[in-house]
Amino acid sequence: MEQSDHDRIQRLEDGEAIRNLIASYGPMADAGDAKGIAALWTEGGSYGVGDFGEAKGSQQIAMLIDSDRHQNLMQQGCGHILTSPHISLDGDKATATNHSVVYLNMGDSHQAWRVSANRWQLVRTADGWRVQHRENRPLTGDERAQKLLSL
Repeated sequence: MEQSDHDRIQRLEDGEAIRNLIASYGPMADAGDAKGIAALWTEGGSYGVGDFGEAKGSQQIAMLIDSDRHQNLMQQGCGHILTSPHISLDGDKATATNHSVVYLNMGDSHQAWRVSANRWQLVRTADGWRVQHRENRPLTGDERAQKLLSL
């Protein structure tokens, strides 16, 4: 079945909106913008952070950024870098898959501290695309992390 021009344009706009949402995560995390990070999620959304556990709801997601652990990373000098995601659209739902790397300042250079696989489940809301769930697992050879990268 051939897509209409409207449908093709909508898919392009949806993909760009999702890419922008995911791309905004790193700068907001590095700036300590807990409120901005939480606003990327739906109200009841969740964030599974591998070895750190799962945050559910806006308040817990914001607390990830406000936590001592994250604040210490920021004080040391960190950079959350996310690769461009592979996006699968299905109407008002989408799945995005990508890698993320957290770099830490080591004096004269930055070194990769955490390299992870990510799977984002997104939904279209009245306010635009939002994250329903993000699963982030460090790539340590664990099959669960590798499965997140399956397209």
